[in-house]
This record gives sequence, structure tokens and C-alpha cells, in this order.
Amino acid sequence: MDFIQSIQDKARNRKRTVVLPEGTEDRMIRAAAIIREKRIADLILLADENEIRGKAKKLGVDLEGVTILDPEKSPDFDSYAETYYELRKEKGMTPEQAREVMKNPLFFGAMLVRKHIADGSVAGSVNTTGNVLRAALHIIGLAPGISVVSGAFAMVVPGWERVFTFADSAVVPDPTPEQLAAIARSSAQTHQNLTGEEPIVAMLSFSTKGSAAHPRVDKVLEALKLAKEADPALKIDGELQVDAAIVPEIGTRKAPGSDVAGKANVLIFPDLDSGNIAYKLVNRFAKAEAIGPIIQGLNQPANDLSRGCSVEDIVNVVAICSLKAK
Repeated sequence: MDFIQSIQDKARNRKRTVVLPEGTEDRMIRAAAIIREKRIADLILLADENEIRGKAKKLGVDLEGVTILDPEKSPDFDSYAETYYELRKEKGMTPEQAREVMKNPLFFGAMLVRKHIADGSVAGSVNTTGNVLRAALHIIGLAPGISVVSGAFAMVVPGWERVFTFADSAVVPDPTPEQLAAIARSSAQTHQNLTGEEPIVAMLSFSTKGSAAHPRVDKVLEALKLAKEADPALKIDGELQVDAAIVPEIGTRKAPGSDVAGKANVLIFPDLDSGNIAYKLVNRFAKAEAIGPIIQGLNQPANDLSRGCSVEDIVNVVAICSLKAK
């Protein structure tokens, strides 16, 4: 079965609710109709209802079954603003400022997730990644035991039976050992949510099992130690060069006795340079399908889109969001 189709099918079975804060964007409206038609998720579109329905009519789109909510007209607006004030008052937030912030659909959508009205949110078609993540971090917060938000890509590579998860390929430029360990654990959970497979995590380096000595290798080894301490059941090993991580015969030769070498399906890169370059090279040279970025590490999902995203991209990210929701 096609990987994307399998994600949509799994999402359909989970019946989660996803909020789309950019409710008046044409691509969002078109995607909402497809998502409802395919029953991938229940949806909440945020914006003035008349404006959304007017646009939908012009686009020839049927939004039957889609909930439309204007943040400023919501009966819960005042309580949400109060909640945001309580969350941020130690940072200097005033009640008046909290009310103004809550008028922003990104923040109102994040509050719907925090209050369990929605299971996750998807935005970024018109907002920057920074703005999407800021709302999520302020209101949804980090998952327990996770110290950093990161970005993964699911890589479907022609000729390989495995789906790979690459991280971090989108967010953290130069992670500390603590952050790298958190990225490894988040990525393992992402891989399991999307594929249903056991994550087998390789901490990548230019060295394999002491073949080189360098502070960059030491960082990977420290991250490996921290990840193991945090989750002793996680199947993880390092430091591994990428060929030793994914090619069985090379893994056996370079890292004998490792239960990860040659079998890895989650590849953790030591920095954003290598992670971003790697996914784009594999995407272009090997014609791999790169699905993401999948924002991970939050207490509940708040997925980001490229501002150049297609309607199909939105549909797929909503499906991914549904799978990552608790």
C-alpha cells in the first residue's frame, strides 16, 4: 500500500479533531472539503463564518460537516484569554495583552488543543514557522521529559523496503547533547506513530564506534547516553556512519554486535546542516518522497506547513497530525 494512503487510512480510523487557524485561506478551504469527504479527521476552521462560507461558495466547495468558529465571538474567549494570562504573567503579560493575543487564530487554535477541544492544529500556509511554533510553545508546551521542539521528515525511498525518519532536518541548528537526545526520543515516537513499526534509532556521525576522535563525536556519544538513560527500552545505538546504520553487511563489519547497525529506520543527524542537506539530497538524487516537516516534541501536535504548500500537502499533514495526537 502507498505510504501516504496508509497514513490517511490510519487517521480515518482514529477520528481525531484538527483545528485549522488559517480558515480563510483558499487552499485550507479546498483541503477541508477533501478531508471531510475522505473522513480523515473532524475539522474546526477559525475565522468569520460569513467570510469562510462566502469564499467556499466562490470556490465551489462544500463545507458540510466542518465546524466554523470565530475566535472573538466564541463564548469561551474570555476564559481562554484568562488562561493565557495565567500562563504568561510571569513573563510580564497583562490581562489586556492576553485578550489581544487570543484574537490571533494561531493562539486561539493552540488554546483549543490545550483545552482538548481539538487534538491538534495545522497552520503555516500564510504564517511563518516561527509564529506557528511560538503559539504552540506558549500554550501547548513541550511533552514531558522533552527539552526541545524539532522537525522530522518521513522519507519514502525507492528501492528500500523501509520508511526512514530523518531528524532534525528543520528546526535546531546545533543541538546540545541534551537536545540531541530529546530529538532522538521524539523521532522514535514519530516513526512509531506514522509507520506502526518499532523505531530503530541510529545516532549518526562521521565516525563509527571510535573510528575517529573529535568533540563532535563526543557530543553524539553523550546524547546516546542521555537517550538511553531517559528510555532504556529504546533500541538506539551510535556513533554510526550512515552506511553502517542502514546497510546490513556494512553494519555487521563496522559495528559487530550492534542491534541497530544495518537496520536503522530512524536517522538522527548531529546538526541541522547535515540533517537538512541529507533529506534534500535523498529527495533530489534518489527521487525519495519527503513528507514533512513533522514538528515534534510538543505535548500535543501543532504541525507546520510551507507557505508554498499544496492542497494535497495540507490534507496529508492533517492526517499526520491525527496520527500524532494522543
